[in-house]
Amino acid sequence: MEVTIAHIEKYLEEVKEAINTGHYRVEMNDNRQDNQDLFLDYVINEEKRKQILLSLEATDFSEIRHNTHRGYEHELLYVFGKDVRLIRRFSSGEELLSLYIKFNKLESRYVIVISFHKQKHPINYMFK
Repeated sequence: MEVTIAHIEKYLEEVKEAINTGHYRVEMNDNRQDNQDLFLDYVINEEKRKQILLSLEATDFSEIRHNTHRGYEHELLYVFGKDVRLIRRFSSGEELLSLYIKFNKLESRYVIVISFHKQKHPINYMFK
């Protein structure tokens, strides 16, 4: 599959529709400690997270990966990066933070935000 900016714009349109209608969830279980840490280390609530997700643009796109979990190899995961200003929870002032955001948009158009955390490594953007 060739990935074009139009393809990513259409994907994001569907993701944002799911978010706006409440058909999404962010993984916050024990296997997703990085996601939990973002909320422990920075002042961010559900509304702020939603604003960040809705602000994603095609130029924030990095890559498409196959799901590596057994039985789900057919699923495609879309990776984005976003620079945002967040307030540290236990110190003063804002910090410019690069986020790593990975989606799984199911055939039902329900969206699972698998990753929503501080980038561990710089990512490459396909359209920047």
